[in-house]
Amino acid sequence: MVEVRPSGSALGADIVGVDLSRPLTSAEFGAIHGAWMDHLVLRFREQRLTDDALMAFSRDFGGLDGNPRHAKAEGRTEANPNAGFVNIISNVVENGRAIGGLGNYESKWHTDMSYNQVPPMASALYALEVPPSGGDTGFCNMYTALESLPAETRARINGLSCVHDSSLNSVGQLRVGFEDVTDPRKTPGAVHPLVRTHPVTGRQCLFLGRRRNAFIQGLELADSEALLDALWAHATRPEHCWTQQWHVGDLVLWDNRCALHRRDEFDGTARRVMHRTQISGDRPF
Repeated sequence: MVEVRPSGSALGADIVGVDLSRPLTSAEFGAIHGAWMDHLVLRFREQRLTDDALMAFSRDFGGLDGNPRHAKAEGRTEANPNAGFVNIISNVVENGRAIGGLGNYESKWHTDMSYNQVPPMASALYALEVPPSGGDTGFCNMYTALESLPAETRARINGLSCVHDSSLNSVGQLRVGFEDVTDPRKTPGAVHPLVRTHPVTGRQCLFLGRRRNAFIQGLELADSEALLDALWAHATRPEHCWTQQWHVGDLVLWDNRCALHRRDEFDGTARRVMHRTQISGDRPF
């Protein structure tokens, strides 16, 4: 029987009593999906998953997105037979070649692949190896971030849209085929509303993507920078956040439509190996 144990913070819940290595029943999936809509981030501990099982669980929620474009410093995952849909997040180097991407660096607050016209609705991240400390993942609730804004700020941002930078990944590495952005008004990437409506819950939330190189259309650059700085500072306040401390066998599923996430850096001599899938979404509105 599925048991939901809320974190007690602004988001996040543990799901207990389910083995994700086997297919979910309709009742199990219904309980998990309902908890996900309520808590935005779900954690399943002590799982033992193959890539096939990870993909099967993810496909219960929707189709899978292909892996994002790699940064110049990232490893490639073609040796993995599921490389098209299972992305390796790791700092491990074998035979002089990185087995995955993002290294051991800090990852700034962001939403996965929001630079696409149709970003993924969710990401599922499974821990195979974790360092003894560091590498924690923080999450922020963008529903409460919006709802707690001053009324005048909510009125100001209603109807505004922001460009989501496609040139850099979440640790600030330049992606292959892009040049450094020196003027945010020329940032490449998709344009999305600052306030989006969740297609399932119907609730509104902030949709910020990532801070660096973002630009709010229709504003002077200085005004865009000031407003974005204020929104980011407000959205990432501790009362909107919860932190996942990883253990081997943890699977965390988060809703990219209404949650930001980030990663702490960790000792580069320690091994961290995570496998991630991304679940297809729809265009923000």
